[in-house]
Amino acid sequence: MTSVSLYWRIFGLNAVVLGSATALLLWAPVTVSVPVLLTEAIILVGGLGVMLVANAALLRIGLAPLDRVTRLMSTVDLLRPGQRLPERGGGEVAELVSSFNAMLERLEGERVASSARAILAQEGERRRIAQELHDEVGQSMTAVLLALKRAADEASEPLRGELQQAQEITRESLDEVRRLVRRLRPGVLDDLGLVSAVTSLATEFATHTGLRVRRRFDSDLPALDHETELVIYRVAQESLTNAARHAEARNVELSLRAVDGRVVLEVTDDGRGIGAAQEGAGLRGMRERALLIGAVLDISSPAGNSPARTALGPGTGTRVRLTVPTVRKQS
Repeated sequence: MTSVSLYWRIFGLNAVVLGSATALLLWAPVTVSVPVLLTEAIILVGGLGVMLVANAALLRIGLAPLDRVTRLMSTVDLLRPGQRLPERGGGEVAELVSSFNAMLERLEGERVASSARAILAQEGERRRIAQELHDEVGQSMTAVLLALKRAADEASEPLRGELQQAQEITRESLDEVRRLVRRLRPGVLDDLGLVSAVTSLATEFATHTGLRVRRRFDSDLPALDHETELVIYRVAQESLTNAARHAEARNVELSLRAVDGRVVLEVTDDGRGIGAAQEGAGLRGMRERALLIGAVLDISSPAGNSPARTALGPGTGTRVRLTVPTVRKQS
């Protein structure tokens, strides 16, 4: 059964009441001439129409805040903070709007706090796994690699060739483990800073995925705290991963710029674009990280004649833009 909106329920009730009153005026001998005169009927029906129209207009104006609350409640996303309703007028509707805005503010704060705990736990788990891969798996594979080398040096053909082939496979596996360790725990970020870490990340992606990555980094980037640098690094990492795995891109432009005291990371590819696809865990994870440092994350398909699009060539493409609004000094 189709539900009737509050607006139409109230309007219908008022219409019934007004219609009944008009019927009484038309046929009750104490109020209307018998038989009903044409002029009297025209006046009464016209008055009814005016009352209904006026009533409908007043109800529409009075219930408009409820409509705004309903629309916002169906579209609100806590990963896009700042969505609020204007508090106009007074009475119960204004109180409802105010309570709804307060609820949104409270939920956004709780979401940021819970996301911070989850991301910190995730980074801790990344460090633990990276450490175990480095200390346990990496060292074990290094020992196997050395043993294979000694055995190959002492063996004769054709066993030597087979041992050398096994040695090469082990070396490639060890390189893969080291690459995983770097992705899980970007040690270069701690040792050499943000620009070196993002440069290393871009070079690694270009080597292993075949992407052509163009880099543009300002030389006068302000100093940032470790948390902010880690968020920028992870957003760049996820953006490059999406370009390689999902966007079917061939060219990517990666830039880090200082704009009016802010740090802006921008990753633009020439892939098939994000379109109207629903955001997955990767994109929502980037939004959660941006909220932790008060940054603004914008994900869109840039216009075909934009400078970045022209430089990268034809294609819809996707642009990820992270703007850190304030300079955060390192302690």
